[in-house]
Amino acid sequence: MGFFSLRGHGFKHRPKINIHRQEPRMQQKYSLIVSRLALLACLTAAISPAHAALDVGDAAPTFTAQAALGGKPFSYSLSEALAKGPVVLYFFAAADSDACSIEAHAFAEAIAQFRQLGATVIGVSADDIGTLQRFSVKSCQSRFPVASDESRVVIKSFEALMQTRPDFANRLSYVIAPNGKIAYFYQNLNPDKHVERMLAALKALAKTPLR
Repeated sequence: MGFFSLRGHGFKHRPKINIHRQEPRMQQKYSLIVSRLALLACLTAAISPAHAALDVGDAAPTFTAQAALGGKPFSYSLSEALAKGPVVLYFFAAADSDACSIEAHAFAEAIAQFRQLGATVIGVSADDIGTLQRFSVKSCQSRFPVASDESRVVIKSFEALMQTRPDFANRLSYVIAPNGKIAYFYQNLNPDKHVERMLAALKALAKTPLR
C-alpha cells in the first residue's frame, strides 16, 4: 500500500506547537498578573483610612482644653460635662472646610434634641483657638462649644487621628455615658449621618444605661 498524503486535498500543514516552549511565557504572564494584583492591594490599603476608635465599654480619657462658645474662649472639662449627663464628643478635621461646616451646622440645628435627651455636645479639632472662636459663631451658631487640640493629645487619646493625614483629626463621633464609658461611636468621612447616629445612640442609652 502506497503512502497517502492529505496535501493537495484541502488540508494545510500546521506547525507543531511546542508546549514546553509555551509554559515559560504563560508563567511570565501569570506572574505579571499576580504582581499587579498585589500592587493594587497595597495601594488600596495605603489610601483606605484604617479603622481606629475606642470601643464600646472603654473608659473615655478625661481632658481639659481651651474651647470657644459664641466666640468667647473658656476652659472645657470633660469630667465636669459628664457630671451633668451624657456627652457627644465629635472630632473634625478643619474648621471652615465644607464638610466640617456642614457637620457643625447640623449639630447646631439639632442641639435642642440633644438637650431633651440630657446630653451636651463638644467638637474637637487641631485648629487654633482663634480659628475656633470664629467657627463657634459662624458654623456652630453659638449653640455648642468647640475645643482646640493643637498638640493632638486629646485626638490621639481617643484614637481619632487621621491615618492618611496625621495633622488632622478623623471624622469620628462618640457618645460618652455619664459614668465615663464609651456608649457608642461612629466613624465616617461623610458628615451627613453623624447627628442622626448620635441621637439614636442617646435614645438607646436612655432606655438601657451603660454599666
